[in-house]
Amino acid sequence: MFTRFRSMPATAMAAVLGCALMTTATPAAAQKKEKPKKEEAAKGGGISISKEFMPAAKKMEEAQKAKDPAAMQAALTAGQPTATTPDDKYYVGSYQLQLGILNKDQTLQAQGLDAMLETGRTPAENAGIYNFYSGNFAYGAKNYAKAIQRLEAAKAAGSTESALAPMLMDSYLNGGQIDKGWEIAKAGIDSARAAGTKPSEELYVRPAQAFQKANRTNEMLDVLTMRVQDYPTPATWRNTLYILLQQAAGDKELNLDILRLMRATNSMTQRPEYLEYAGLATEAGYPGEVVAVIRQGQNSGAIPKTDSHFGSILESQGPRAASDAAAVAADASKPATLNNPKAARATADALVGNGEAAKAIPLYEAALKAAPADSLIQYRLGVAQALAGQGDAAVASFAKVQGNRLRLAQLWTIRAKAGAPAAAAATPTTGG
Repeated sequence: MFTRFRSMPATAMAAVLGCALMTTATPAAAQKKEKPKKEEAAKGGGISISKEFMPAAKKMEEAQKAKDPAAMQAALTAGQPTATTPDDKYYVGSYQLQLGILNKDQTLQAQGLDAMLETGRTPAENAGIYNFYSGNFAYGAKNYAKAIQRLEAAKAAGSTESALAPMLMDSYLNGGQIDKGWEIAKAGIDSARAAGTKPSEELYVRPAQAFQKANRTNEMLDVLTMRVQDYPTPATWRNTLYILLQQAAGDKELNLDILRLMRATNSMTQRPEYLEYAGLATEAGYPGEVVAVIRQGQNSGAIPKTDSHFGSILESQGPRAASDAAAVAADASKPATLNNPKAARATADALVGNGEAAKAIPLYEAALKAAPADSLIQYRLGVAQALAGQGDAAVASFAKVQGNRLRLAQLWTIRAKAGAPAAAAATPTTGG
């Protein structure tokens, strides 16, 4: 489902996920922050060049002051063989960097930074920024091993660049160290939440891509579930639930429950989803739910009101919905229904489908008393409570769910904590 993408050059994210592009270091910023202090180098400033290298260093400095790239290149070419000490090589690297900036040559800038860093003579106050930009260049070149090395060094040196953490995360992910990449992303998510801010969406999307590529579907869904918590939009709900639909192929009852959550989160946007929902609900014997979901699709514009196929379904299910609603209401009020766990659950299911979630709750509770280990009843109870606006009770019920609806229970918990969306998940219907 996910399409791998990179931020350099910037490309559009696959529509199935959607994501803001990563902000990475730019050459313009590098020119401002990477420029070494030439005056300090010339005066010593901790760097002491050798006597043999002094003539070449003087030519480099003169060419740089004149902003003459050709002269700088000539001075570098002639002077490199005489640069024998770490300080000499640091000096050469600094002018390679300057020449790269003058020529807007990132490759040369990267070479200059590497030459400086490899001498071990980089001042402590510059270690963070030099390592960061070296890592940035390596990341752009897809040299993830080197990017990790440099960015970790920048982090250790106290770099506060905002792009460091996401770039380091992505380097680990692209370098095959998915768990390490997710560890960094998770730390970023936790930090943002603790500060009361929304984590960057890429902290979810990038690791989800990596887990998907590695066929680690459960971990991918863990990440996407967290993403929905911070980005509870119809699009993110749809993305996550669509994956669950793919996993549930062949299990009609589970598919129907997934589609119900899609409906409850306003994330059903395509005609095929309404078609599948209507078909499953018809087959399961919930005419009221069939009519309600089709009407919702028509009102949202996902189903044209002139759609003859759905029109035929309404013609057949509308009259049944009216008679079924009356029968279900009558059954719900009978003491015998409460005393029959199977009937109690079936009646409760129908009530929820008819938009009567609150009335279904005591029936589910009665059924659960007779079968306390029945995870499906526990799950359906939580759904009814959530739809009835009993958020705390729903969260408590979902916490007890196990089995193949555990993921759905986790997602419903997020929805229950957030409260009902603008459109009701189910509305009473009494006819076509």
